[in-house]
Amino acid sequence: MSDPLFDADDNANTSITPEEREGLIPTYITTRRELNEAEQININDGDRWAFARRSRDVLDEKFLQRLHKEMLGRVWRWAGRYRTTDRNIGVDRRQIEPELRGLLNDVRFWIEHKTYSPDEITVRFHHRLVSIHPFPNGNGRHARLAADLLSLQLGIALFTWGSANLVEEAETRRRYVEALRAADAHEIEPLLAFARS
Repeated sequence: MSDPLFDADDNANTSITPEEREGLIPTYITTRRELNEAEQININDGDRWAFARRSRDVLDEKFLQRLHKEMLGRVWRWAGRYRTTDRNIGVDRRQIEPELRGLLNDVRFWIEHKTYSPDEITVRFHHRLVSIHPFPNGNGRHARLAADLLSLQLGIALFTWGSANLVEEAETRRRYVEALRAADAHEIEPLLAFARS
């Protein structure tokens, strides 16, 4: 399955392949545009669900899985479940759970010991979550929402993430991917700047 964030093909009218349809719930979807629209509607509902909750611990593994399910569960049967195949991005599928637990423990430590500023803690959390790539699809969108929820827990303003739809806006998506790659090389500043742009 492709990841719309990293896809080079920006043609929204591209047909979805039989492989890409695996696990798809709505039967009417035949193009990438229809898929993006259905996902965005579900993601908006997931946002409302997440922000309406009084009790939400974004540093809880089960909450992160439920968040993904709320964001994409009406579009994909596998929503909220970790991927079972290896990809060209993300950790080995067998390392998803230990890497995720390590990330959550690290973030708790950073918060408790004020290792980084709240902005940097949140952006590092986002980057590592994207790098783990726990789900078959929707990882960037899930990680941005999870980071926004962590921002609330830390009492800081939500990030703007380039102020554009990263699936549809090619230039903003390019800047985001470049910032993620810089963070892969241990340069977090471009991702911090992008998150607040």
